[in-house]
Amino acid sequence: MPLLDLGQRQLGFTSISVMNEVAKLLEMPPMRVYEVATFYTMYNRDPVGRFHLQACTTTPCQLGGCGSDKIMAAIEDHLGIHPGQTTEDRMFTFSEVECLGACVNAPMVQINDDYYEDLTPESMVTLLKALQASAHATGAAGGTAGLGGESETGMGQRTGEGRGQHGNSGEVEDQAARGYVGKGVKLLSPGPMSGRRTCEPLAGLTSLKEEPWGNEKLRTDGAL
Repeated sequence: MPLLDLGQRQLGFTSISVMNEVAKLLEMPPMRVYEVATFYTMYNRDPVGRFHLQACTTTPCQLGGCGSDKIMAAIEDHLGIHPGQTTEDRMFTFSEVECLGACVNAPMVQINDDYYEDLTPESMVTLLKALQASAHATGAAGGTAGLGGESETGMGQRTGEGRGQHGNSGEVEDQAARGYVGKGVKLLSPGPMSGRRTCEPLAGLTSLKEEPWGNEKLRTDGAL
């Protein structure tokens, strides 16, 4: 499986030639490799665009935040394609997938190797525009892609390294304050688009605000 992934990254998709080469390297019947490559959806059997958008529509993403239906609609409206299709300029391939394991930050999409979470239709369109701008600014528009990285997106210095901090009011830092800047293009960094660091509550802690009771701590209210 790692060799199939490596071949896909080098070529852009898992072609029959990639599978045959993996079988040759591992000295196994090609059919064994075909079985794996055609079973797992992570292996693309057809060429994909420079940016592969994989939108999760499993139940948590359907119910979380604004819901994945609105994210799907935002992608379709902006790019003019439906799941399973690629834009004419070969920049975007759009896929509908099952759970990607970021349920607490739903709705989310995976773009190449990166997760973008806590999405809204507005932040999804902003992200797509930034990806389009980065590709055009660096001359990478059109053609099939590898799986991203600084050399392909042309992004340079990262800004806003510290992500949003929660104050007493529960307000968060604007996502636009962080990201990658290069050649005049700003690309939002992966992760939650709401400003939170990982998957902590947006309004701050709701439990475990003080040391819990246990054998190592005696009560001080005279009840013992």
